Amino acid sequence: MDNSKLFDLELSPELLDAHGYKKYAGKEIDIYYNKEVCQHAAFCVRGSSDVYEVGRRPWIMADNENRERNIEIIQTCPSGALKFIEKETTNENH
Repeated sequence: MDNSKLFDLELSPELLDAHGYKKYAGKEIDIYYNKEVCQHAAFCVRGSSDVYEVGRRPWIMADNENRERNIEIIQTCPSGALKFIEKETTNENH
């Protein structure tokens, strides 16, 4: 599943908010989750218990994995309950 889109539309915070997704902000990537869409396949939790910990609040902590690993895990979500928006990064050492 391509979890970088919703209904074949490019993701935006406004689109995700309008469809019931909650934002979990990170430095490099924002992860969005919709509990109404979730099928509880637990691919996210098995992918990284550092990011996805059901008993913790907030239960998603995007900065506990790097951007690439977060995207890999989100792309395994079969229901589309997880989405992501990458942030533009700047190299502060220039």
